[in-house]
Amino acid sequence: MKLLFILFSILVSAAEPDSLAIDTISLDSIALDSLVADTLVADTLFFDETLEGINIDSCGAIPAIVEELPDSVYKERLQALPFIIETPYNQVVRAFILRYVKHNPKQLARLQSKSDYYFPLFTDILAKYDLPYELCYLAVIESALNPQARSHAGAAGLWQFMPSTGRLYGLEINSLIDERMDPVKSTEAACRFLKSLYMVFNDWNLALAAYNCGPGNVNKAIHRSGGKRDFWSIYPFLPRETRGYVPIYIAASYAMNYADYHGICPAPYEMTMNTDTVRLSERMHLKQVADVLELNIDELRLLNPQYARDIIPGGKSYELRLPADRVTDFIDMQDSIRSYHADELINNRRAEIDLLQKTSVNGAYSVNGVTYYKIKNGDTLGAIAKKFHCSVKQLKTWNGLKNDNIRAGKTLKICR
Repeated sequence: MKLLFILFSILVSAAEPDSLAIDTISLDSIALDSLVADTLVADTLFFDETLEGINIDSCGAIPAIVEELPDSVYKERLQALPFIIETPYNQVVRAFILRYVKHNPKQLARLQSKSDYYFPLFTDILAKYDLPYELCYLAVIESALNPQARSHAGAAGLWQFMPSTGRLYGLEINSLIDERMDPVKSTEAACRFLKSLYMVFNDWNLALAAYNCGPGNVNKAIHRSGGKRDFWSIYPFLPRETRGYVPIYIAASYAMNYADYHGICPAPYEMTMNTDTVRLSERMHLKQVADVLELNIDELRLLNPQYARDIIPGGKSYELRLPADRVTDFIDMQDSIRSYHADELINNRRAEIDLLQKTSVNGAYSVNGVTYYKIKNGDTLGAIAKKFHCSVKQLKTWNGLKNDNIRAGKTLKICR
């Protein structure tokens, strides 16, 4: 059964982070453009059906009740994190910490296991762009480390890009491929986006807020605050859903680093950690690969989440990620894989296109017995009729023409 969310209220006090004046916040409306902001949060960040009945016993079972600690403990632990990005503590942060370690320990255990696969990938790319490693935790709150996550607003992938933003940062998005779900390419795009935001605001908490609600809204909040350039100072002027974004990021950072202090250990997670890629330029279906190499199709999809319909498009070079110990098998058996159920899985649409190309005669093409001809400069109805062995009257009838006037670029239908 799905977990229920609880509304919590924080009393107004002073303006320092430890006693910040905060509105009543609904935990299922934290970030408009992320999964945290969405009703999907019940199924992703805070609940995962695969966790039903899971027992975490590598360092003892998850305790039925996680003891709440004094504020000073949470604060000291956050300060001890080797981060560049500030992680101040207040009652909103505390509420979100408890959401992870007390109310959703199984989900946290699952996130820890997923991080073993995704975080090494993230940190390599973050290092390439000279960005703080702790930005890894942004993907935790955006997608619960699910590369196939989608929000109701249309955002997708580990970093929850909207299609327009994804394309702006070079991601290919079409019917067959969505590189917002490619862990490597989407992380590259996220790093470029985050770096550009930091260059604008020169403050990581403001950059994180802008990642959520856009730099325009952050600039408006700065202006309304009288020019203050600190997240906690502009907090009251930010969109309501963005006010919780930095606090939940801080809470996720705490939870992922101190889960074991709360008796929570990584959950069993069946995914190949050691992988490698091969490059393909021909159309191929993941089922062809899975069946011939006897791989689990669901794992293959998880390793290659960018292929929306299980089809590697071809036409240019695309990567296929495989368990590292099966790459040589793929190379040796590539011809068998390509021919396996090819007509059923990949050739149907291609055969139609090839048919159009092969039946092209005199600059025309045929579909279902009907010929289509694109009119060229200098063509007349008489010349076209002679070329296709029909009469001018027939051409007029087939195309609804009332006179002999035709225009270059238009298409005529020849029904013989």
